[in-house]
Amino acid sequence: MFNGSVNSGTNGRSEESLDKLFNTASNSSDSLLTIDEVQKTLNRSRASVYRYTNTDTRNLNPPFNPRKLNTEFRSDQKDQLLFHPNEVARFAKDILRIKEVTVEILNSPSSETQSILNAILDELRIIRNKLDGQSDNNHSIPSHLKDTDRKVA
Repeated sequence: MFNGSVNSGTNGRSEESLDKLFNTASNSSDSLLTIDEVQKTLNRSRASVYRYTNTDTRNLNPPFNPRKLNTEFRSDQKDQLLFHPNEVARFAKDILRIKEVTVEILNSPSSETQSILNAILDELRIIRNKLDGQSDNNHSIPSHLKDTDRKVA
């Protein structure tokens, strides 16, 4: 995600800070950006963002183009265009010549699913520890089996 003020080398004017992307991406569960978020981040019109985007009507996932804004892979033509924050940062820096682009990775806030998975992991660790403790007991020979001098009845 971006953080800080940026300068556009194309028109020389200072653009507003890109904190919007920082806030938007931290609220998103998968941290991928939509066209609207990219538009607000780059301070460009929706039409220009579409013009920058590497899309093709005949090819669902065109090959990487370093001069374009490349989307994430899609499985259907009707899927929404999504962009990885690092790709937007690369495009802003290399193509739009926006300076002082900083990519910041944040841990997503803990969700209910994440909490459940952590609880399951804790229970599995407890079970594993108990099983390891039982296997140690099973490998030790009980004292009545060690007595080989006993006579059979």
